[in-house]
Amino acid sequence: MNVVTTPLAGFPALVLNADFRPLSYFPLSLWPWQEAVKAVFLERVDVVAEYDHKIHSPSFEMNLPSVISLRDYISQDRPPAFTRFNVFLRDGFACQYCGAAEDLTFDHVLPRSRGGRTSWDNIVTACAPCNLKKGGRFARDAKMHPNRRPRRPSMHELQNMGRRFPPHHLHETWVDYLYWDVELED
Repeated sequence: MNVVTTPLAGFPALVLNADFRPLSYFPLSLWPWQEAVKAVFLERVDVVAEYDHKIHSPSFEMNLPSVISLRDYISQDRPPAFTRFNVFLRDGFACQYCGAAEDLTFDHVLPRSRGGRTSWDNIVTACAPCNLKKGGRFARDAKMHPNRRPRRPSMHELQNMGRRFPPHHLHETWVDYLYWDVELED
C-alpha cells in the first residue's frame, strides 16, 4: 500500500465516526465528494482535513474535504448484517476447506437439503471445487471439515479482519486515522 500526496481520483472523503475511527476498514468508509459536501452543509459532519482542490458556486468557494467526522456517534456494537461479503470477510476471503482465495461461494455446513439454514452458524466460505465436492453431504460424510467453526462475528472482529486488506492507495491526510503500515510516495 502506498500513501499519495496528490488528490485521489474523484476526491473521496474518508468518513470517521464521532470518535475519529473509520466507520469501516474493508471496504474503507469513503464518500464521494458530493456526499461529503452535502453532509457539511447539512451540518452532519465536521471537516477534519481538506484537499487543495476547491469547488465554486457563484457565491461560495470551499476546499473539498478529504477527511470528515460524523457529529453523531454510530455504535459499532450492533450485530453485523448477514451478507455474503461479511461471511467472506469473517473467513478471510479464503475457502474454509482448502484455503483457496478464488471462485468463492457459500457452503451450508449442514446442507439445506438436510434442514440446514442460511445463517452465521451454518455458512462457511468455500471455493467452488470444494463446494461441489462436498455437495449435499454432511461434513463428516464428505471427510471435509471447515478450518473454523462458523459463528456470528462481532463488528469489532469484522473491523479487525478488514485491517488485513488495506487498499492500494491512501491519501496522506488519511494516514493519522488508519492503522496500517504505509509507505509515502509522490
